[in-house]
Parts: sequence; structure tokens; C-alpha cells
Amino acid sequence: MKSLKKGALTLSLAGALALSAVPLNSSVVEAVGNGPGYGGNETINTSILTTYSEMADFLQKQEAKQENMELEVIGQSVKGRDLYVAKYMSNPENPTILFLTQQHGNEQLTTEGALEFIKHLGTGKMKGVTDNVNILVVPMLNADGAMGDVDFSLDDYVASGDRNLTRYNAVGVDLNRDHIDKIQPETKALHDNVMSKYDIDYMIDLHHQGASSERDGELVSGSILYPTTPNADPEVVEGSKKLGAVVFNAVDSTGWGHLGKYRGGDAETISRNGIAVEYGISTLLFEMRGMSDHEYEPYVLGQKSNGYLIKQTITTLESTVRAIADGSINTQDTSFWDTLAFQQTRETE
Repeated sequence: MKSLKKGALTLSLAGALALSAVPLNSSVVEAVGNGPGYGGNETINTSILTTYSEMADFLQKQEAKQENMELEVIGQSVKGRDLYVAKYMSNPENPTILFLTQQHGNEQLTTEGALEFIKHLGTGKMKGVTDNVNILVVPMLNADGAMGDVDFSLDDYVASGDRNLTRYNAVGVDLNRDHIDKIQPETKALHDNVMSKYDIDYMIDLHHQGASSERDGELVSGSILYPTTPNADPEVVEGSKKLGAVVFNAVDSTGWGHLGKYRGGDAETISRNGIAVEYGISTLLFEMRGMSDHEYEPYVLGQKSNGYLIKQTITTLESTVRAIADGSINTQDTSFWDTLAFQQTRETE
């Protein structure tokens, strides 16, 4: 077991417009929890989401602007797209956190938030934070799925715009079921050139779930979960629970965020479990509400909640790096996990 250590393009059109439109006095349970599902009536337009090439251009421009940022290509997708990690590695003795987005290509708002977070790291907003924590960001791991450049039909997917987005990679494989065999080039690149290369203490794996989950009678803005495999070291699991405490306290206290406990299995083919066991890394799954596209309509969320979900991602990333940097993560109270209700699927009439 690895011991835990010591204490040009700015944002996609979707994120920029949605964030600027968020009124400070809004009720988010309305905006995030109760924002409309697709239902055949809402607009789902993928042309407002950042494309792969726009993301690559953004990362390259941020690297040129930011003294502390280094951009690295960790491999290529099935279709030959470069896969990136943005690195802030000021001191090898610092604790290190990895943020991973878009293992599933139709779960994009977490990537939008991660790109805005990267921009923040180059401004006074996050001044001094990277002196005491190392940060790795792998955005859009499933670049082919995100661009709809796949070897199977997406005709049944609901979104309009310039592309459809799919959960699977180009050859129809779920990357978040490939963390033992590591057959796909995307997961192999992640493990060979990130997980095995860097001394990582914490990871948040950012996803999206369906649009109809609720906790305590209110629709959730997302859900979280630590490793549940019995093979994970208890100290690693405790670190995961502390990471979750930071996120829960930061998001659920806003008045617009409302989190539940995710119902997840113990298979080690998924990153939350497999990475915790293989590398001794404390991992947290965060499932944001609703997907950007899907063939199953109840999973797709209307765009009126985009801004808040992007904001929720930024809040998650910024709160965790601050807590690791100042050491407050080590004193987090994890007892809330004992009473946090599992989310339930709301029954439709």
C-alpha cells in the first residue's frame, strides 16, 4: 500500500453563456436538481459544446500563458487523436491529485468545468495554491466518443448539432470497464503514462448519471462514492471518504447543490475501485446530473442546467485542491457518509 502524503478559447460557448446567465439569487434546486430532463421537448444542441480540436487549442494556449503548467501527450485514441494531461508539478514532495473527465464521451460538462478550472489556475483566483499541491488534469479521455467518430451507428441518439456524443469509444468499448485488462489505447495510455508515472495520492473521476435521481425527495445535482471493493486498503478508503467530505461540504452547502450517495458496485474493472487497489490511490467518483446525449432519453438533461453543472465541477476541483494544499483534508469528518442517503430513481407518473 502506498502511504498517504503530508499535509483565445476560455470556455465553451455552452459554459460561458450558461455561467454568465446564472443569477446569484437563484434557487438551484430548481436550476440543477429540478432543471428539465429532455422529455422530447428540450433543446439538446452539441454545437455549443467544446470540440476536441477546440480543447486541444485551448490547452496549448494555456500552456503558453501559464508558467506553472506543462502539457503532455500521453497517447492516442483509437482514431489517432492525441490524449492530454495538463500538469502542475511544482514539488515532487507535494501531495498530488488527478482529475479525470470524459471516460464516457457523452458526459461532457465535467470537461467544460475542468477547462475553466485550468484557466483559473493561471490567474490570481488560485494564486499560490499550486505551491503546495501537484495537480494533474486528464480531460476528454474518450475523445473519439466525444466527437461521435465511432464505428457504429448513433442514429438513435437524441441531440442535434454538429455531432452526437456516445458513452463508448470508437470500437464500442466502455473505457470505465477496462481498468484491469487495459486493452483500449485510451485506458492503456492513462495507466502507462499517468497512473504508473506519477506519485498520485488522490483522484476524482468525473462522470454524469441519469437525470431522475433524488435524495430526500429532491432531485440531486449529482452523487458521490468512494471505493467499495473489499480489496481496497482501509487507509486508502478513508482518504477517499475525506476527499468526498470536502466535495460534499463545498457543494451541498451552496444552496444550489444537492448530492446523494451513488449506488455503485465493487468491480475492479472500473476506475474508482481498480485504481484504488492497484496504485493505493484514494479515489472518488462524482456523477453529475444528466448527460449531453444518449439513445435513452431519461438520461439526457435539458441545457438550462448546464451552467450550474459546470459551476459544480469547478467548485469540486477548486475546493479539493485548496483542502489538499492547506492540509485541511486530513481533518475532514467522514461520519456524514454513515447518514448520507443513497439516491433513488424518481418514479414517473
